[in-house]
Amino acid sequence: MHKYDDPYITDWYAISFRWLILLGLIISMFGEELWDAVWIWPLIVLVIWNIAMTILASLSARVRFHRQISIGIDLMMAGLFYGLQGGVSGPGVWAGILPILTAAVYFEFLGGLIAAGLFSAVEIFVASIGSTTAIETIILKLAPLVVATLVAGFLAGFLNHYLVDHLRKKRLEKLEKEEKKRRIENERLRSIYSLTSSMSESLSYRRILDSVLNLSTSALSPDPDDLSDDKLVSAVLLFRGSQLEIRSARRFTNADLKVALLGEEGLLKKVFDDGEPVLSSDISYDAELGRIIALRSCTSAYCFPLRSGFNIYGALLFAHPEPGFFTSDRTEIIDIIGGQAVVAIQNARLYQDLIEEKERMVEVHEEARKKLARDLHDGPTQSVSAMAMRINLARRMLEKKPEMASEELIKIEDLAQRTTKEIRHMLFTLRPLILESQGLIAALQAMADKMRETYSQNVVVEVEERAANRLEMGKQGVVFYIVEEAVNNARKHAKADSIVCRLKALDTGMLLLEIKDDGVGFDVSSVKKSYDQRGSLGMVNLSERTELLSGLLHIDSAPGKGTSVQVYIPITEEAADRLHQRNK
Repeated sequence: MHKYDDPYITDWYAISFRWLILLGLIISMFGEELWDAVWIWPLIVLVIWNIAMTILASLSARVRFHRQISIGIDLMMAGLFYGLQGGVSGPGVWAGILPILTAAVYFEFLGGLIAAGLFSAVEIFVASIGSTTAIETIILKLAPLVVATLVAGFLAGFLNHYLVDHLRKKRLEKLEKEEKKRRIENERLRSIYSLTSSMSESLSYRRILDSVLNLSTSALSPDPDDLSDDKLVSAVLLFRGSQLEIRSARRFTNADLKVALLGEEGLLKKVFDDGEPVLSSDISYDAELGRIIALRSCTSAYCFPLRSGFNIYGALLFAHPEPGFFTSDRTEIIDIIGGQAVVAIQNARLYQDLIEEKERMVEVHEEARKKLARDLHDGPTQSVSAMAMRINLARRMLEKKPEMASEELIKIEDLAQRTTKEIRHMLFTLRPLILESQGLIAALQAMADKMRETYSQNVVVEVEERAANRLEMGKQGVVFYIVEEAVNNARKHAKADSIVCRLKALDTGMLLLEIKDDGVGFDVSSVKKSYDQRGSLGMVNLSERTELLSGLLHIDSAPGKGTSVQVYIPITEEAADRLHQRNK
């Protein structure tokens, strides 16, 4: 069996003709009151067969030799019905029209004639059964019926030839229109993307903005070969601080180029509030853009926001004197160009951010090396030095007082075990394999156990399983390192008896991570003021890792009242948007 994407119209025509012929045969049997089970079983077979053909057609499927099999079964069942109903004198005398129509649908003129000839042979064969008359006499007697059958085959083939030819032409016209439309669309998109690719590769703001307007003018002009009569007004508006500046424009006056806008009224306000393109039909009366002289002669305008995520860079503005200039095709082109412009502007800004990020990464790696050196110096290095001194002392005791050396060796063993635990804890925090294998809850509990075992620091972990499961693996790793940093800071500086780590789900599509201790606390504002003079980057690490989660960090502390580190983690785009708006 073969399946196809498009339905076969000829199959549906054959099925429809078959149902009509079956209905006619059943009605003819009603008139003659011939309802013997032996006589009607060919009709039952045809009904079942047509139901099967209907199912295949609805699935756009065909069996092997589908057309030949359909014609053969129709010919055989029609012949049986014709013979069982009494041949030329019975109500089924016109049953031959069924295979004739089916063959004409599938094979047009030739198919109709062949099917008519075969059924004529069936008519002659049925008439000769049990008859003593010579075959020549039978043929002469059936001549009118045979001629009528052949004429029916001729007419069915002739009509179906023109019907199928008409359907083919209509289908070809439809396919040609679709292909032409697709070819034009592909060519337009190819040309746009080929031009915008060069724009995206540039890191110069001026070149990017000029390319945006040049491309837009050529793409939207009614006659690309003659731009002298072009009345399109366009501009790129970019934020500098809280004001919009006209960074590049076409058909703006010198006075227009000096206008500073706030984007707090009219069309610009709607675009920035909704974050979607807006089509305006009265731009000359706009509360804010009406100050621009070049726009006073325009009627329609289309404004596209240059936005990526939460970052709004500015807007693309296009205006024209004709009210219906901005059709759906033209706005689609502007949307494509605007999307490419956002990418190009992002590239230019990201290039500068990349330079700054490289400098920051150098600082981060340097701080990580310093932290590792401090941890090794404060922990294992001191312990190894102490073990060396004690081993030297034990060696002397073995020479002078062997009975006291045993106690000293026990102390050395305890110190070695404690040092081993410290080193294992450091390795665990560098790469917690349990996080990858068992998840966040197991990793946090293992970290708490190692804190208790290594430093005798009581850490309580309270994590809701449904909250942890809503974090993907990458974010679970970031959460773990935030907790590890905060707990380590509390252990070193807070002198806390207990540290509690909680992760729970809020009802607003948000998770709350809280690390709270009952230690000595500190003045948050004074520490932040002098933080650049400190030798560690603990709070910076917390802030940067929170940004990786698109979250919000809040530290609440006061001398003598402990410290609470809260991280709000959005798990939906809506929650991230609300958090971002609240943090503005």
